[in-house]
Amino acid sequence: MIYIKTKKEIDFIRESCKIVAETLQLCKANVRVGVTTGELDKMAEDYILSNSAIPAFKGYSQGGAAGFPGSICTSLNDEVVHGIPGNIVLKEGDIISIDVGVVKNGYFGDAALSVAVGTISEEKQRLMDVTEKSLYLGIEQAVENGRLHDISATVQHYVEANGFSIVRDLCGHGVGKYLHEDPSIPNYGKKGTGPKLKRGMTLAIEPMVNAGKYAVVTGKDGWTVLTADGSASAHFEHTILVTNGKPEILTTN
Repeated sequence: MIYIKTKKEIDFIRESCKIVAETLQLCKANVRVGVTTGELDKMAEDYILSNSAIPAFKGYSQGGAAGFPGSICTSLNDEVVHGIPGNIVLKEGDIISIDVGVVKNGYFGDAALSVAVGTISEEKQRLMDVTEKSLYLGIEQAVENGRLHDISATVQHYVEANGFSIVRDLCGHGVGKYLHEDPSIPNYGKKGTGPKLKRGMTLAIEPMVNAGKYAVVTGKDGWTVLTADGSASAHFEHTILVTNGKPEILTTN
C-alpha cells in the first residue's frame, strides 16, 4: 500500500528530514583521517537526541535478525550499505557512506551521502560524483503523474553510461509513516512502467553504485552488504516529496 501523506503528516516528515540533513552535515564535517566510525555514530546519536528525536536505525530489525546496533550506518570502500559503526579508524584514501534515519512525532526521514577521507583516487572520486549526479537526475523524474520506473531508468542509464554498475539487490523505498514503505524504488528499470506518482508521496531515492560488477554479498555480521568483487561502492540518498510541480527535497539544509 502506497501512502499519500496529508499536509500535517508532511510537516512532521519535513521536521524529521531536517534533523537527518543536519546530522549528515555534522558527520561529514568530522570525517577525517584517524576518526573512528564509532565516534561519528556517537556524535550523530547525541545530535539527534538533542533535537527530541530518535535514531531510526538503532534496534531496527529485518527478517527476525538481531536489531541494528548503531544509530547510523557507516560503510567504507567495498561496503555498499548497512556498515556497523565501531572501532574502525578512517584512513587516507577511504570513502565512507553515512546513512541516517530519524523518527520524530512518529514520522521518519532518511538520507545518505558518501564522503572522501583525505585524498582519494580519481576512480573513487568519479564514482562518488556519478552516483550523486544520478540521484539528482532520478529526483527530477519524481513528478506527479509520472511513472515510478522513470526514476529507476534515469539512474540506471546515467550510471551505466559512465561505466559503473547499479546494485540490483537493494532499492529505495517509500518513507514517512514507517521507515520502509511501499513502493520499492529500484535503481534500474524501464521508463513508463511502475506505479503512477501522485502528489503527497514521500520517497527515499538512493542509488547504490559499484565501480565493478553489481553483485553483492552480506558480511558475517549479518548486516553489512559488500561488493562481491571487492570493488568500491558509493551511496547517496534523499527523501523527497512529490508535488504538483518540481519535486521537493526534504533532507536538505
